[in-house]
Amino acid sequence: MNHLLIDVAGHIATVTLNRPEVRNAFNDEVILEVMQAFTELGARPDVRCIVLAANGTAFCAGADLNWMRSMADYTRAQNLEDAGRLASMMRVVYECPKPTIAKVQGDVYAGGTGLVAACDMAVSVDTAGYCLSEVKLGLIPATISPYVIRAMGARAAHRYFLTADRFDAAEALRIGFIHEVVKAEALDARVAELAQALVNAGPEAVRLCKKLVQDVAGQPITPELVKMTVEGIADIRVSPEGREGVQSFLQKRKPNWLPQA
Repeated sequence: MNHLLIDVAGHIATVTLNRPEVRNAFNDEVILEVMQAFTELGARPDVRCIVLAANGTAFCAGADLNWMRSMADYTRAQNLEDAGRLASMMRVVYECPKPTIAKVQGDVYAGGTGLVAACDMAVSVDTAGYCLSEVKLGLIPATISPYVIRAMGARAAHRYFLTADRFDAAEALRIGFIHEVVKAEALDARVAELAQALVNAGPEAVRLCKKLVQDVAGQPITPELVKMTVEGIADIRVSPEGREGVQSFLQKRKPNWLPQA
């Protein structure tokens, strides 16, 4: 990896955007590396949680300026191919079978908001600023919109998509775009606590819970949806992990997915 740092320890993988000189803006290479990292880590049995972090003063400033210059003369067909790669990266992060945490240590702009929104959880320093700046350039945040709108809601999306106003971490928390705001000195510890909670839970249950939220959110409560949820709990109850979890609780011992004393 030329633009990412990857570390795995204690079942927690940390993927760090490492282009601080350009505020971790992404280009074709970064997009492919992020897709590769989340695909490979998502398939590793020793990984139970992925933290997306960044080096430098910004978390991610969106598209790299040189990359944007190269797109200036693209045909529509070339733009479709290019936008498709960006959309694929967002989807790979969003659909990663392992739970994901965005560890936001600095500003998040444009496409960077898509990366944060595609993660299951987001913890931000109180000094981070957020901005969906596309309309200032005569563009729209199209490929990231499915994830950003899910995270902040349609009402807030109208406000911040249309004006491109910058908002702070407190406002990001208020509208539900991020989950927690902490001081910079507390960021590492808080993300580590969340990651450890994910590691301590049944790995298959966590995977299925993530998919459950994606499948159920925003759906009408139809007989088909109810049937799916009934089958889901019945299946997990008779699975090896479900049986082990219940038995370990009743026997007052650690389940077998945790290190035994």
